Amino acid sequence: MNPHPRVAVVGAGAAGLTAVKALLDVGAEVTAFETGDRPGGLWVQDNASGRSPAYASLHLNTSKGRTQLADLPMPDDWPDYPSAERVAEYLGDYARTFGLLEHVRLGTSVTSVQRAADGTWTVGTDRGDAATFDAVVVANGHNWDPRWPSPAYPGRFDGVQVHAHEYRTPDAFRGRRVMVVGMGNSAMDIAVDASYVADGPVLLSARHGVHVVPKYLFGRPADATGAALARLPWRARQRVAETMLRLAVGRPESYGLPAPAGGLFQNHPTISDTILHRLTHGEVVARPGVDGLDGQHVVFTDGRRERVDVIVWATGYRVSIPFLDDRWLGGDAEAMPLYRRVFHLADPSLAFLGLMQSTGAALPVVEAQAKLFAAWVGGRYALPEPARQHRATAEALRAATARWGDKRPAMRIDFDDYVADVPRELAAGARRASAGTGVSFRPRPADRTEVPA
Repeated sequence: MNPHPRVAVVGAGAAGLTAVKALLDVGAEVTAFETGDRPGGLWVQDNASGRSPAYASLHLNTSKGRTQLADLPMPDDWPDYPSAERVAEYLGDYARTFGLLEHVRLGTSVTSVQRAADGTWTVGTDRGDAATFDAVVVANGHNWDPRWPSPAYPGRFDGVQVHAHEYRTPDAFRGRRVMVVGMGNSAMDIAVDASYVADGPVLLSARHGVHVVPKYLFGRPADATGAALARLPWRARQRVAETMLRLAVGRPESYGLPAPAGGLFQNHPTISDTILHRLTHGEVVARPGVDGLDGQHVVFTDGRRERVDVIVWATGYRVSIPFLDDRWLGGDAEAMPLYRRVFHLADPSLAFLGLMQSTGAALPVVEAQAKLFAAWVGGRYALPEPARQHRATAEALRAATARWGDKRPAMRIDFDDYVADVPRELAAGARRASAGTGVSFRPRPADRTEVPA
């Protein structure tokens, strides 16, 4: 038996880096493959990968205290909501602090991941080489492959259309009539940025509304206020938080925005102080959904026609894992069932970190996921029997669908519930491992190709 299991990690953003550290901590041999020229993934604005959606004004929309990694807290003198530049710096510091860079192959894209008959995995790269591993961690992120409206809206548009992924600074909007489509955090940020340089008010179009939460409530970061309610059932948290939000800022409809499509904690809220300010000043104006395009004009679902020079589609991203065969993705990566949103049900030596949508920050979630998978690889944790994994995953999907509806329910997690549950799952798995029950990790002895430097 190989005493040092070999694990490949695809990606060196927050999820990939926490995976490398956690696996090294249990004695695994780890190689991470990163398309870009530095660690930090999508937070690095000028990353050579070209995948980063980070723009100049981007800041965290979850507070420092609720976003930082447990193994390396953010500096005390940083603001509550650091910039993307600082987050990229922080992830780089994390990699250097724990000696992770020597385990990362920068400028290397994974092109294929294939499972062999003996259960090992062969990972091929764009450099034409391949190596064999006992396990693979997929941590390539899911906010880099732009999702455009599909089907496209009818008609022809004579202006410029861009996806929010392409946005960096508002210079391109100067003196132009701008419309932003979407109600997420990026949509609000871009609308606010554009409103200072555009010709006339920026149009903010959406078919469905969201709750807009300011970054501070009653003098504290808004998500810290939510953390105080974490022990309550989510329905009770929802009622209390919605009441606090109405008292603080009122309803979105008061600002001309559409009513939220669901309750708070059901759909991810938009975190913004500035959008409400720009709406009340008339520098951003709300519009309903787009019905069609007509040359230099946009036609809205209420029949209104307005001239527009630039449309920014802030319509989100597709989950894209191009190096995995469809047999593993099941035809839809967004709906792929995973035990604890980490372990593939067909073979838990294929793991996914960060393939989720959290009601809160992502970094503590991926750190917890990394430690869970590493505990399995290190023999400290045993998974339940496959039948129990399937039942638990199906129950989680039913609960998520009841709470969030049919929009990516398999990926949805409650931040507070998830990070609180992982330690309990680790303890249960440790008891299974001690009793010799459940599914333990067993690296396969084999003659394996060395990983190129």
